Amino acid sequence: MKRALISVYDKTGIVEFSKELVLSGWEIISTGGTYKLLKENNISNLKEVSEVTNFPEIMNGRVKTLDPHIYGGLLAVRNNNDHLKQAKENNINMIDMVVVNLYPFEETLKKKNVTHEEIIENIDIGGPTMIRAAAKNYESVYVVTDLKDYNEVIRQLGVDNSDFRKKLAEKAFKLTSEYDFNINNYFSSNKRINWQFEKLDDLRYGENPYQKATFFKEVGLYPEFPSIVNTEVLHGKQLSYNNIMDADAALALIQEFDMPAAAVLKHANPCGVAQDKDITKAFKKAYLADSKSAFGGVIILNKECSSKIAEEINKVFAEIVMAPSFEKEALNILKSKKNLRILKIKSLDNLKDSKLKDYRKVVGGLLVQDYNNYKIDQKDLKIVTDVKPDNLDDLIFGYRVVKHIKSNAICLVKDGVTLGIGAGQMSRVDAVEIAMSKAGSKAKGSALASDAFFPFRDSIDKLAEFGVKSIIQPGGSIKDDEIIEAANEHKISMVFTQNRVFKH
Repeated sequence: MKRALISVYDKTGIVEFSKELVLSGWEIISTGGTYKLLKENNISNLKEVSEVTNFPEIMNGRVKTLDPHIYGGLLAVRNNNDHLKQAKENNINMIDMVVVNLYPFEETLKKKNVTHEEIIENIDIGGPTMIRAAAKNYESVYVVTDLKDYNEVIRQLGVDNSDFRKKLAEKAFKLTSEYDFNINNYFSSNKRINWQFEKLDDLRYGENPYQKATFFKEVGLYPEFPSIVNTEVLHGKQLSYNNIMDADAALALIQEFDMPAAAVLKHANPCGVAQDKDITKAFKKAYLADSKSAFGGVIILNKECSSKIAEEINKVFAEIVMAPSFEKEALNILKSKKNLRILKIKSLDNLKDSKLKDYRKVVGGLLVQDYNNYKIDQKDLKIVTDVKPDNLDDLIFGYRVVKHIKSNAICLVKDGVTLGIGAGQMSRVDAVEIAMSKAGSKAKGSALASDAFFPFRDSIDKLAEFGVKSIIQPGGSIKDDEIIEAANEHKISMVFTQNRVFKH
């Protein structure tokens, strides 16, 4: 008679699965709560594990399966005469299946106000050990760790299915690896980073056609987390390496805004950003802010994409459209362009998690820092000029945008819309000139945001020529007094945030 050892934390479907095993002539060995449930449901051919080990479960169930009668039955190689002889001499019967899922260690970590003691008690010992033993001996033993596999296991009984058992073993080792990984991370003192990723897709190529590229997903990433790997692709051709980089930058930017907002990005930099009470107006303003640069860009909205917006998008060339939801008619309109990638994004609230880290790979090393969760607020501002600003909303909006522009970064804003952006320049005055050239005459009366302090007054003099009304910057230069004096000369209001927002 074949024997299955069943010990599961998640008992979904286990009664039905056990009944099918018994109907196929199997005997079932079980433990603790699983045994109780199966007995209550009148599962026949059922034994408690203590009947096999001749030893009771002790220490609140911490010790129940760690016994030679269990592991001998799991690990004995069936065509090894020496193994079989030793098993007979020690009254060890074979165990042909292990059905185990584990204490919810990762889920316990996510609980609010969870104690260290509760976390420790959710470290499974016997479960992973049985899984690994059964997986090692997959030629003879089924190792079932996923309740989604129950029906297929029943179908595979009684046939030559070594390949199927091997797939179950692969899944089992993956489970225990990730389980130990999470435990190790909990106990880690930040001296070593353990990071796991699973392959999602091979990409056509990387940044350039001669570079091979693959896309991986971080193991353990919450499914509701606002990440490009958690977006739902509704339409369009495969995302490219550069698409993924741009979409990642777009997600980070759009989360700065509470009111309806839209943005267009190219090469991970915003071309145009706007906010408005009406999301359709926000989109139109964002696109028209720099329609030349927006050609072939990523469009992102923080509210539902309406059919009106879809009609506007279809008039231009875009690589990607991202939104939390799409009207049915909007999808029909957008899908008329077969190559346009349409991505439905998850909740936009979770990047505020203070525990999130930002990783940057360098050759031979890894840089780790806190994720840039800083979000400018009016209370952070220090007015430093004689003239007081009357456009604080624009100053704050501009600073939230400039945080997502490659440094040196300058952003001109008026009425909740970007007018000109200068990105990634080696000198700040060059970034100023680029932003001004894009804004042109619209710069008059605008607010300017700088991601870091102005080292010289030349930029302030340049801004005055274009009629910039107010400036927001971190401050902190040894020449702050000179910068403030220049602003006063030109009757420009200036506020310091006292927080730099470099993006390298």
